[in-house]
Amino acid sequence: MAILDILHYPDERLRNVARPVARVDADIQRTLDDMLETMYDAQGIGLSATQVDYPGRVVVIDVSEERNQPRFLVNPEIIHRDGMVESQEGCLSIPGYCDTIERAESIRYRALDRDGKAFEDEADGLLAICIQHEIDHLDGKLFIDYLSPLKRQRLHKKYLKLSKQPAAS
Repeated sequence: MAILDILHYPDERLRNVARPVARVDADIQRTLDDMLETMYDAQGIGLSATQVDYPGRVVVIDVSEERNQPRFLVNPEIIHRDGMVESQEGCLSIPGYCDTIERAESIRYRALDRDGKAFEDEADGLLAICIQHEIDHLDGKLFIDYLSPLKRQRLHKKYLKLSKQPAAS
């Protein structure tokens, strides 16, 4: 397994829309494993392929406290949303920033698992929020897109300035 580079805002590649995966094979499984290792290393709870500049619709998630319940979602899609809830969200691609976002409280979704087997499941709470957040990434959308235009503009200026600063030696 390998630690992958996570793209950081305002990198335009974060706006790429991921393509459906035709079939789950050893290369996809290796990518999923690398993404999981990368997510754990970065102390995240979810990571989408878009964030590591991989073109396929794949996501890894682990919201367990013990960090021992990984979920692998290939070609995930939400098929039902219910209720609304506000929660604090952050993102590995937008380090150092969190804000309150409104999302569906519970969802029903379908995907392929790490072995390519189709399944449907329901999620609520943190898992539902995380799945919605990661699927947004696959669609080229960031959680800051839910903020007011003024907040987005201020954030964009801040992160644009940070991205142009030379790295400290």
